[in-house]
Amino acid sequence: MNASTASRPSTLRALFVSSRPISWVNTAYPFGAAYLLGSGVGVSVDDSGGGFSLVAFLVGVVYFLVPYNLAMYGINDVFDYESDLRNPRKGGVEGALLDKSVHRTTLWAVVVTNVPFLVALVVLGAVSGNGPWSWLVLAISVFAVIAYSAPGLRFKEKPFLDSLTSSTHFVSPAIYGLALAGPHWTGQLVAVCIAFFLWGVASHAFGAVQDVLADRAGGIGSVATVIGARATVRLAFVAYLVAGVALLFSAFPGPIAAVVVIPYALNVLPWWNITDQGAEAANAGWKRFLWINYLAGFIVTMALIAYAFTH
Repeated sequence: MNASTASRPSTLRALFVSSRPISWVNTAYPFGAAYLLGSGVGVSVDDSGGGFSLVAFLVGVVYFLVPYNLAMYGINDVFDYESDLRNPRKGGVEGALLDKSVHRTTLWAVVVTNVPFLVALVVLGAVSGNGPWSWLVLAISVFAVIAYSAPGLRFKEKPFLDSLTSSTHFVSPAIYGLALAGPHWTGQLVAVCIAFFLWGVASHAFGAVQDVLADRAGGIGSVATVIGARATVRLAFVAYLVAGVALLFSAFPGPIAAVVVIPYALNVLPWWNITDQGAEAANAGWKRFLWINYLAGFIVTMALIAYAFTH
């Protein structure tokens, strides 16, 4: 067995870890749910339902499940290498610490896995008759993924823009699903999207708290390094609550789903008075956040099923 063959498993493992498998569902689910409901399928998943395309659904879900996440996190891991070396939580489920030897491979893997899916989605958008809008949203989504970490843009180092861009990473798959399906937009649907976006802003801001010291040591700016850990925690708490309020203006059972924000808000509350020096302690809350997502996903799924049966 030659050296290149022997190194292949470790390279594949590095790419797998870099894509954050625990977070795959956080982007694939929003697309899938939005596309199903936006196409008017309801509880019946077949090609006869209101513009629904099984091919588009499957291609979109697979894309936002793995390639999209490899792009989002892989690019970040490559260009954040120096700061990640100073971050004790990197090297596991919360973020890969990619050896320099796989940096080039990671970037090529992003291109190879993403481009075919993007081409297919552009074609499927044209076939659906919703091409221009779906192309625009998809372009914004991909741009946000690249701009967050890539040199020359580095939106992650621009305070407040970092949280807005990160939220776009998770909300745009859902918006894209709706754009591809082409539903009639209503104020209630907009309310759901606003709530989701605020949730994303709050979640990124709280996630930045634990990295205040590491980011400052690495010369990386963030919303937390600028306004401090304490103010950032409070910003996240308020954003979660406002997201819940926004859901009250959505169609039933959206208002019931507003309870989803409660565990998130309670999760950040213990760090209401956190200091910058003690900011790394917020990592405990971030670990809980990763699991709260699954609880929230269950509640949202039940709400979506109720919506499908009542519309």
